[in-house]
Amino acid sequence: MDRDATVVVEDAAGVRTVTINRPEVHNCVDSTTADALEAAIREFEGADALHVLVLTGAGGNAFCSGADLKHPPRLRDAGPMGITRLDVSKPTIAAIEGYCFAGGLELACWCDVRIAGASSAFGVLNRRWGVPLIDGGTQRLPRIVGLGNALYLIETGVRIDASTALRMGLLQEVVEDGSALDRARVLAERIASYPQASLRADRTSAVALDGIAAEAARGEPTLRDPDMAAGLERFRAGDRPAPPSV
Repeated sequence: MDRDATVVVEDAAGVRTVTINRPEVHNCVDSTTADALEAAIREFEGADALHVLVLTGAGGNAFCSGADLKHPPRLRDAGPMGITRLDVSKPTIAAIEGYCFAGGLELACWCDVRIAGASSAFGVLNRRWGVPLIDGGTQRLPRIVGLGNALYLIETGVRIDASTALRMGLLQEVVEDGSALDRARVLAERIASYPQASLRADRTSAVALDGIAAEAARGEPTLRDPDMAAGLERFRAGDRPAPPSV
């Protein structure tokens, strides 16, 4: 296990835990990290002995704050964040502590279940710099929280707390800070103990999506929008406009 890697992988009891390991930048994802995430998830999908994936972030202050806008991940078939267009057949759980913003929120929505520490925070904060949701957010978020709540988050760029996320249905459980990963692993090990064939069939029927390609077709051209280029220059210069409060 390479603790200096941008992604750390641990396997135990039929569960793979994948940790985004860039705490110094709130676990934002650059191309190296996206490549490592993709490799870890593809390996998980192909491993007969692994039944459940837990995705988390290192350091306790952030699950993932999105793409690294100073060194953004490249476009790729698996999604810019590395995994969001991969169609895995096994259950996935996000263990969230701290910031879960932008592409990080899309990673959390890629997972089937989301467990979060009480002081976690969520939002489509990329709205402030004109960066689109092209990692499944426009498709998964409305299915999870309903269209009204999804548009509220997508259009306002508001930052919400864990209790609001739970009320919306974005989260399934809110736990004490620092315990999200432990709780996620308890659930993962229970799921891994069940007969897998019917569980996976039911899961696949529930999560089948048809709009991811359409999202990419609409969203990716906006990456060339001059307003986005100007937004990224503001970001690099240190501009951090406050999102609306609730």
